[in-house]
Amino acid sequence: MHSIKGLEYLLALFLLFAGVTVPQQVSGRDGASRNGKPVRQTGVTFKTSDKVLQQLYDQAEEKAKWNIVDNFGGYQVLVEGAEYKNVWLETQPMGGVMYANRNLEIARNNILIFMDHQRDDGRFPGMIHCTEGKISPYYDNLVGMQRVVGDQLTLYYGWLQGYCFPMPAFELYFWLGKERGYLQQLYHSLEKFDQYLWRTRDSDQDGCLETWCICDTGEDGCTRFKGCQWAWPYDEAPTVEAIRNLTPDQRRAVGIREQNPESFPTPMESMDMMSYSYTNRDVLAFISKELGNGREAYWRKKANEVRKKMKSYLWIPGKHACYDRDKNNAVMDILIHNNLRCMYFGSFDQQMADDFVKYHLMNPEEFWTEMPLPSIAANDPFFRNISGNNWSGQPEGLTFQRSIRAMENYGHFAELTLIGRKLLKTVGDSLKFTQQFDPFTGVITPNLDGYGPTILASLEFISRMYGIYLTRETLLWSCLDDQEQYEYTQQWGDRHFKMTTREDRVDCEIDGKKVLSFTKGIRVVTDLTGKVIEVAGIDTVQKRAELTLNGKTFLLNVAPNSVYRYKGKFRKTREIDFFQPQKFL
Repeated sequence: MHSIKGLEYLLALFLLFAGVTVPQQVSGRDGASRNGKPVRQTGVTFKTSDKVLQQLYDQAEEKAKWNIVDNFGGYQVLVEGAEYKNVWLETQPMGGVMYANRNLEIARNNILIFMDHQRDDGRFPGMIHCTEGKISPYYDNLVGMQRVVGDQLTLYYGWLQGYCFPMPAFELYFWLGKERGYLQQLYHSLEKFDQYLWRTRDSDQDGCLETWCICDTGEDGCTRFKGCQWAWPYDEAPTVEAIRNLTPDQRRAVGIREQNPESFPTPMESMDMMSYSYTNRDVLAFISKELGNGREAYWRKKANEVRKKMKSYLWIPGKHACYDRDKNNAVMDILIHNNLRCMYFGSFDQQMADDFVKYHLMNPEEFWTEMPLPSIAANDPFFRNISGNNWSGQPEGLTFQRSIRAMENYGHFAELTLIGRKLLKTVGDSLKFTQQFDPFTGVITPNLDGYGPTILASLEFISRMYGIYLTRETLLWSCLDDQEQYEYTQQWGDRHFKMTTREDRVDCEIDGKKVLSFTKGIRVVTDLTGKVIEVAGIDTVQKRAELTLNGKTFLLNVAPNSVYRYKGKFRKTREIDFFQPQKFL
């Protein structure tokens, strides 16, 4: 994540002398798009006999509201929460759309605020800041880094800051009832950003995009960066010469902690940056298909080129993982959780994802610690168990948030259930939603309560394990097998979806009409009318499942991660290996 305090004193002094302007223009429409037609009302309810889970859910619902800002420069948005009062590109488009099932207007604004303020050259602001309509001093006011808009918002372009944007933005299109104008705006925004990446971030022209500063990937404090620049507001690479040419004030402003730039790994050949482009092109292909603009094949080819380069250049087969390369193109032998980020972005092929999950993610000596998903493998020399905002080791709420899409992208539903159980148990014990966790004790670290990614991850896991999840034009009905009872409802405009359990049975209703029932322990995927599409194994053991639909009863043996398609009868179409936590040499 991001640091906002460490250099404030020194950099505030710098601001006194920095009378700078920003040459780039913002291509927004003065926020006109946020005043489009009213969106559908949405809402969720959840009731369970599990008192601990009910309390967790109720706390998450309440604390999520802490992070709603009604007037953020004219937008109602969901900020990141706890100590982070801004909207960040790495979290809030994703978080906003996760909140679409509760407030669709906020979800739309969390996307539009970035599209409305995209620079003409295609770059998105990494962060947008607003305080009661007034601009607060910030510590990175360098040329090209900051722009003030209408005395309301401050836009920061000094870092890319993650990029959990394209796929949530595409999924918002379906939540909005398939607004074509919105989709066309999204297409042009993503196209411009992809052009920007490839115009600027391949400085050595080897076909691999580069990370130029710590906050390009949002890994604050991470040991692998060796004290290099926190931000880099320029469109030229941070070479040793470029860094040496900075003034002392500029060096402080970009957050350089070490004096010897020869030791810095940047510009790094980056799995994150390549994944930003992959997801961008992947979504452009989906949008092209939806728009019928004749560009689907082109963008699919361009996305596959990125994946091919990642596999040939950054993936090491014998180590079953991707590794970044430093400025000299040497492999950085540090095992980082960013491989899971790649899975979030979809940039791995199936075999790469399976191998990383098998050999690393579920390895108790690496990423499957007592509280899993540390930022760096627990047995890696670069690992540090540091509390607070630090990506050198401790598991992050943001990683749990990303893990949901990451694992679902590759059919690892049962492993995701294990992750979800860990998070819900830890948060349920404390009823505090903090940024980080101790990987060895599972205890929350003393951060501020109300951290949005942890809140939203908890709510999302409940929807995946004991509820309803609406995505694009399908419904996921899920319920693990236990002794507790559940009721989950989802409103979407005038549509109402309800799931209720009776002992070991799950009843599903759409607009007050029962459409199917099944036994606990599986997931059933339907269209919006309740027509069954498939059944998936989300539990960690094989389940003997019984489904009743259209007056017929079907019996299935559903293994973890297996998928059965339904076309009058069920046929197994997929079975991804389920990997239990174990050490692999």
